[in-house]
Amino acid sequence: MRGRYPVGMDMKIKEEFLDRWEKYFGMAELPVIFYYGDDRGTAEKMKKSEGWSCLVCELARVRKGASLSYGADALGCGGAKRYLGYSAEAMPDFDYFLSCGIPGKLEGERYIRTPEMVREIRESQKRLPADGRNIVFKRWDKLVETDEPDAVIFFAAPDVLSGLFTLANFDQTEPNGTFTPFGAGCGSIIYYPYLEKDSARPRAVIGMFDPSARPCVPANALTFSVPMARFVQMIGYMDESFLITDTWKKVRKRIGGD
Repeated sequence: MRGRYPVGMDMKIKEEFLDRWEKYFGMAELPVIFYYGDDRGTAEKMKKSEGWSCLVCELARVRKGASLSYGADALGCGGAKRYLGYSAEAMPDFDYFLSCGIPGKLEGERYIRTPEMVREIRESQKRLPADGRNIVFKRWDKLVETDEPDAVIFFAAPDVLSGLFTLANFDQTEPNGTFTPFGAGCGSIIYYPYLEKDSARPRAVIGMFDPSARPCVPANALTFSVPMARFVQMIGYMDESFLITDTWKKVRKRIGGD
């Protein structure tokens, strides 16, 4: 639990991961972290949104090295506000919007078969405890001691995803150390990983299957998101895992960076 003053980021862990990532994954893209709280002046505060915008698209800036801090009014998508815990409201006729639409009035996305099914999904969703706090996004190499990541997000090509998936199962006897829940792009990288962080057996989340969010990421990228505490365990296993084998060296060569 966070007290008044955060425990902070262990800079040793930060550097250990950077070294091992380059060693085993070459020039693969560094992950992004997020946390709810005060960035203490280390991130750009996003302005109030003037219209619709997609958080997944905006995270392209973070992937390139920018550090961004969002409040509820800076999010330009009602879905993002719900998934991130800033609102429990949905747009009018949302159940029809996500499903079959309303002839002559509203085009449906047709992601779920019926409005009734959408309603059942919404009623079962928990709300994240945003509690008026900002949500901060940073690339891993931009972390400072006052940061306290809740989860880590990789935008990964198949070879990189293979390595992350296998590493997440390295210390597991049950085969589902990762899972792939249905939901919006932002839900797959924020909502579900955040819920996992306090579970007895935190799992990683593979996502970004949302067709609406796909234009915001490279064609060959999916996401792999994992609660920070679980990720620290994964870092500790890297040097004894399959990553040191000749099998992985063949994959590592394709990833590039030698």
